[in-house]
Amino acid sequence: MKKMILVGYSGHAFVVADAAICMGLKLHYYSEVSKVNTNPFNLNYIGFEGNKDFEGWADDYEFILGIGDNKLRQKIGKQIVNKNKLLKTVIHPTASISKNVNIGEGSFVSKNVSVNPLAIIGNFCILNTGCIVEHECILGEAVHVAPGAVLAGNVSVGERTFIGANVVVKQGIKIGKDVIIGAGSVVIKNIPDGKKIVGNPTREI
Repeated sequence: MKKMILVGYSGHAFVVADAAICMGLKLHYYSEVSKVNTNPFNLNYIGFEGNKDFEGWADDYEFILGIGDNKLRQKIGKQIVNKNKLLKTVIHPTASISKNVNIGEGSFVSKNVSVNPLAIIGNFCILNTGCIVEHECILGEAVHVAPGAVLAGNVSVGERTFIGANVVVKQGIKIGKDVIIGAGSVVIKNIPDGKKIVGNPTREI
């Protein structure tokens, strides 16, 4: 088994690390701009992506994304993939994933998540604790669905969009890229690119 590097090592990365360990994976190193003070998983520091020391590691290491920021996670994920390095998808053992679901490289599926038939989850996505992605939903790259959010059937979500905790999205809704939807919102209309939306019913801010 290849040695594993966790890219990012704070906040969200700790949740990813815990899920990876629950999968039976062995984490060896963390990658950050500098050493961190909090090291709950006793990992060794190994520099950061973009450092010259990373060159030539493709044959020796496998990478896990622990970055919460959508834009940065997409950027670093693409850098890793473009260098032909192995990028692991982490799925917590308690997640319920239908057999005919497609989940992209470098994505993270947290505990008690449900993903139902024919859903497509893009690369570098986060499906956070207890969220539900219903049948035939399509999520672009680097989407984050926060804890407890529910996407009804046939919802499409553009890349880098953030869907807040406990948001409910009506079936068939189309959400653009780089959208932010505040916690607890109820989405019953399509949302164009780049909008910030809150409320029940939703309104732009």
